[in-house]
Amino acid sequence: MDRGKGKILVVDDDRLVLATLTHGLAQAGYEVIDADNGDDAILLAREHKPDLALLDIRMEGMSGFDVAAYLREYCQMPFMFLSAFSDDDTVRQVKELGAVAYLVKPLDIRQIVPAVEAAFASAGARRSDAAAVPAAQEPMAQAVAMAVGVLMHRYSLARGAALERLQKMAAAEGLPIAEQAERVLAAVELLALPSGS
Repeated sequence: MDRGKGKILVVDDDRLVLATLTHGLAQAGYEVIDADNGDDAILLAREHKPDLALLDIRMEGMSGFDVAAYLREYCQMPFMFLSAFSDDDTVRQVKELGAVAYLVKPLDIRQIVPAVEAAFASAGARRSDAAAVPAAQEPMAQAVAMAVGVLMHRYSLARGAALERLQKMAAAEGLPIAEQAERVLAAVELLALPSGS
């Protein structure tokens, strides 16, 4: 067997979630490094230089956002968030940090593996044709991934079904999927305003 499909750092302070993710991703052919807190995550990231990080957002001590900001700044490493929360503040921070995907718990490993594969594919494509791809396309893919996460949470859908719903919404409006994704995210931000703080 080769070195696998890639190296992933998985960070979650729930040991059961961590064990499930680690096992599922290893079964799918990835090399997995795991940590149950943000400090260890950063040390492991520096030591092992994984290709992708999967970060729980709410953890004791350093949050997933803190870890992501560090990975982006110092390791130029792509990351995905896992969270039981999809309130607007969380969604806004995920967008600002530039996560490649946002997965809402409870998670099924069958939803995570395709998301991880897509993240690797887009990172690979970005490396191989960085010159050919206009930078504007990156946030578009990110908006689609984010909107899918929001729909999964709001309608209790699996990832594929949420993506299909987004595609249907775009087709019904006659819009490109990236533009429809932006509209979904804008709607989420609007919905949150009245209830506010």
